[in-house]
Amino acid sequence: MSWKDNIRKITPYVAGEQPQGNVIKLNTNENPYPPAPKVQEVSRNFSTDILNKYPDPNVTDLNRAIARYHGVSEKRVFSGVGSDDVLSIAFQALFCGKKPILFPDITYSFYPVWADLYRIPYQTIPLLEDFTIPKESFFASHTPNGGIVIANPNAPTAIEAGADVIEDIVKQNPDSIVIIDEAYIDFGDWSALSLLDRYENLLVVRTFSKSRSMAGIRIGYAIAGSDQIISAMNDVKESTNSYTMNHITIALGVASIQEQDYFQECIQKVIQTREWFCKELQKLNFVCTQSKTNFLFVSHKTIPAKVIFERLRDQKIYVRFWDKPRIQNHLRITIGTDEQMHIVLDRLKELIQLDHMA
Repeated sequence: MSWKDNIRKITPYVAGEQPQGNVIKLNTNENPYPPAPKVQEVSRNFSTDILNKYPDPNVTDLNRAIARYHGVSEKRVFSGVGSDDVLSIAFQALFCGKKPILFPDITYSFYPVWADLYRIPYQTIPLLEDFTIPKESFFASHTPNGGIVIANPNAPTAIEAGADVIEDIVKQNPDSIVIIDEAYIDFGDWSALSLLDRYENLLVVRTFSKSRSMAGIRIGYAIAGSDQIISAMNDVKESTNSYTMNHITIALGVASIQEQDYFQECIQKVIQTREWFCKELQKLNFVCTQSKTNFLFVSHKTIPAKVIFERLRDQKIYVRFWDKPRIQNHLRITIGTDEQMHIVLDRLKELIQLDHMA
């Protein structure tokens, strides 16, 4: 017996590459536009005099701003250091039964990592051939479970399940907590927040990283159908680290929530560029799923995804590629500025022309 036998062995989550220098970085779904002007103003004027004091462990100002924005009670709001932190705490607090939790086989790859880390049994449900959700497979009558996690819109497929699909899953699992991870919802058509008043077992998780251009500051939050869910999450938080969010993060989060015009303007820019870029890719024999996110999930009819990925990287253009079953011939391309996407399009045209000449 060695001390090495006492070390936990786990396969960690692998984030997208973080290249430095003059590159076009379209592999981690960041927003290409800067945060709202008010966020920048608060950052410039932030006083460091308060940094010798601990921040508010209850994150009162930010939770209140989020609650007012969504028209819910503060008791039903939980915020954390990015939605990853929120989801991690939710896994620990809400999935403590003996039955396996369920999530799709193709989805955010952090879910199985958390399940393994916290010793939570889980079962993956295969998406259909078109990458949509087979909702009946998530019903408790079909697959008994201890909880459900669904990213909607999904990553990396970019597909959004309709309100009827998500509500049916929540309704058919009255004895399980259903988490809907809405990291990309602001680029989509509808939100599961509309279901919260009807289902106490529902938790909706969101982030400031994508639509609010604040991936570098780390803010995520959750809104629950019952304040008991939030209370359980707070108990876990208080048992690990009470002071998860610092002073400046809280202040910048409040500023972002208060500036809605800029927020909506940036979202519309991304959506317009997404739709244009998708049409241009289709002209080049790419196939795109119907994206409701700030990225496209694409494959080419003749050129392998890995080849495209490597050739783009050689030209300092970074997109996301997974060498995994079912998606190994797909790429995820974040939507950047119009200028960036024109450059990417030109490089793809050159690549395809060279392939045809080979």
